[in-house]
Amino acid sequence: MRKFLFGLAMLAIVAAACAPEDDTSSAPTDGTTATDTPVDAATCAADASLVNDGMLTIGTGNPAFPPWWEGGTTQAHKEWEFNDPYLGEGFEGATVFAVAEQLGFTPEQIEFVPVPFNKSFAPGPKDFDFVLQQISYSDKREQAVDFSDSYYDVNQALVSVKGSDLEGATTLAELQGAKLGAPLGTTSFDYIDQNIQPTEEPAVYNDLNGAVQALKNGQIDGIVVDLPTAFFITAVQIPKGIIVGQFPTVGAQEYFALALEKGSTLTECLDLAIGALKDDGTLASIQQEWLSDNTSAPVIEG
Repeated sequence: MRKFLFGLAMLAIVAAACAPEDDTSSAPTDGTTATDTPVDAATCAADASLVNDGMLTIGTGNPAFPPWWEGGTTQAHKEWEFNDPYLGEGFEGATVFAVAEQLGFTPEQIEFVPVPFNKSFAPGPKDFDFVLQQISYSDKREQAVDFSDSYYDVNQALVSVKGSDLEGATTLAELQGAKLGAPLGTTSFDYIDQNIQPTEEPAVYNDLNGAVQALKNGQIDGIVVDLPTAFFITAVQIPKGIIVGQFPTVGAQEYFALALEKGSTLTECLDLAIGALKDDGTLASIQQEWLSDNTSAPVIEG
């Protein structure tokens, strides 16, 4: 009997030694628990505070300029000049509807409101959930509003007219004596002031139309704008317009971002939406469709 009990004890010891250890190979190492799942944009947006419950209120400029917005005007939304944003056409039009879908909103749950450019990133409460109208991220602007991740990386460009002294310019030195202009509060004006640094004081205008009219009237020699807008100006607004060239990036890459009220609970959701659209190729396809003809111009070297 004693031998039998001894044998049972030995078997118990062997069994304990051979028993499998707790499986920790699949345990998360990023601080989440095994039951956590990644949050998608729609799940995130479901808990976000919105200006109007159940609706996504989006701001943009009026007029809504090509190639960012396309499709023309409609009787349904006669208040919108140049293009009706509800059509979802143009680069920003297609992008914003793709973002809204990622957030879980249907086209019927989207409302557009006109927002003057400088109010897009002004401090204080907003009557929109987010705004897009070619707003470049900057540290200074981020002090007043939240910004999403980039939905478009951009270079600045110079527009002039045929026969201008600027035609054929390939260096910044050739622009030093020029009278240049840009819309107020834009990174285009900052590029003139900080990087081109012409001897002539640059002209500033309340909006793009003012700068275009000044160039038509011969009051300035050229306008600095983002590259796709330069293609629009020369194709539509100034028949004799030319793109002298695009400027190299100085410092960090300039990019367009969605702007939100400071501390918005929707900011993280927009980053998730943009990230998903980049990962699945949707954003690249939208850019190819609406901006594919607007991506090349000679580079004006420093």
